[in-house]
Amino acid sequence: MRQSKRTASEGLGKDGMALAVVFLTSGVMHFVRPEPFQAMVPRSLPARRLLVYVSGAAEIVCGLGLLSSATRRVAGLASAVLLVGVFPANVTMAGQARARFARDPRNTLKRGYLAATVVRLPLQWPMIRTALRASGVWR
Repeated sequence: MRQSKRTASEGLGKDGMALAVVFLTSGVMHFVRPEPFQAMVPRSLPARRLLVYVSGAAEIVCGLGLLSSATRRVAGLASAVLLVGVFPANVTMAGQARARFARDPRNTLKRGYLAATVVRLPLQWPMIRTALRASGVWR
């Protein structure tokens, strides 16, 4: 009987793989273009750029961790915590998009950006569920 090669992401599922790709892509973008992410960080927090880099690194670590069955449980739990932690920043981003759109309501780009930021908010919850499923905590 022939044995097949096992892949690092075996058992992750399509939704878990998609979450890993989202984390890896977003995490890299925190370093490539930190300005949009920095705008989401409340001004009351110190070292806003550093916080962007730390959250980007956390997303990369979570994404990589989800890909390996050896680290998936911890990475899934950390991913869920990270998604809950960044939710207020996503709400801030939607509020900022709303304010920009209100100043220029005929701008279709601002309308589209506002729509994307609002649609993104309820999508956090399926992402959290996916992270918990990847960890094995939620089936």
